[in-house]
Amino acid sequence: MKYYIIAGEASGDLHGSNLIKALKIQDTHADIRCWGGDLMQQAGGTLVKHYKALAFMGFIEVVLNLNAIFKNIKFCKQDIAAFKPDAIIFIDYSGFNLRIAKWAKENNLLTNYYISPQIWASREGRIKKIKATVDHMYVILPFEKEFYEKKHHYPVNFVGHPLLDAIANRPELNESNFRSNHGIAPTKPIIALLPGSRKQEVQKMLSLMLSLTNDFTEYEFVIAGAPSLDTDFYADFLTDANVKFIQNKTYDLLSLSTAALVTSGTATLETALFKVPQVVCYKANWISYQIAKRIITLKYISLVNLIMQKEVVKELIQDDFTKQNLKKELSLILDGEARTKQLASYDELIQKLGGSGASAAAASLIIKNAKIS
Repeated sequence: MKYYIIAGEASGDLHGSNLIKALKIQDTHADIRCWGGDLMQQAGGTLVKHYKALAFMGFIEVVLNLNAIFKNIKFCKQDIAAFKPDAIIFIDYSGFNLRIAKWAKENNLLTNYYISPQIWASREGRIKKIKATVDHMYVILPFEKEFYEKKHHYPVNFVGHPLLDAIANRPELNESNFRSNHGIAPTKPIIALLPGSRKQEVQKMLSLMLSLTNDFTEYEFVIAGAPSLDTDFYADFLTDANVKFIQNKTYDLLSLSTAALVTSGTATLETALFKVPQVVCYKANWISYQIAKRIITLKYISLVNLIMQKEVVKELIQDDFTKQNLKKELSLILDGEARTKQLASYDELIQKLGGSGASAAAASLIIKNAKIS
């Protein structure tokens, strides 16, 4: 069968790649066309558009790039119509995907949503669009099933979280070689810096994260370069000889890290699954933050705290994201009770996520629904 998959971010590329692998195992004749990234292409998808050309963060940035966004939407519709897929699969990226879903339903195409839009966080009214345009929803967070089915009477399938698959399928790492290849001292404990995957995020987050290097000289600070950004972009942040940089090897870095400073997003959950104590950070431009503050109704912003429904990791948001606060919270998780408590909560978190197999479960349901549609 023919599948058309749309992902618009680095995390979607990761999950999309594992979904493509699962689809190809279960449907040996699968023909897959996709919007995503290098990982989806390597997994066997024919790449139409790279997410690097799609990533706009914040309300102001989206407004400034509306022309490019509308051109992409028009092109996407034309490409789907020409390909004539048996199923369309949307991966997160709701602003774009829900527009395509509406058009797809008007044209009698089967729509699947894998990794739900976070309507439980903001703009809950989008449930009307989802009910009208999405035939099948596959959710990855345990509280999402109750949110959709009990609150909105919309049936969904909980398939588990695909990050568990991504981490479980990693090749074994040789720590000595990794440290040597990236100029990291053989025994020095590592503090990982995950400043985000978009330019606007990194520019707002990384300088403040790096301001702590002289306060923790016994640790090695290592920046995790995002796959969505070129190495040259980070050059201005690498003036300190004590700071190391790696590109496209975040999981390897986390597997060796003692602690991490993490920009809010999927990376907070990834860090927790590697059992690395962390401080969650976030700062947007003032206008975007003021708008977001009025439409986001959640008590927490990190996936770790949202899933656990309590503060497991400290969140330093907007005005709280200062050097003084960051230094204090990092000190707490490097040793002592706060570190022990956070690690214990991670074990409980992993149990809540329901085990591995999300990619295979989602693929099986997508194939089944395509056959009977």
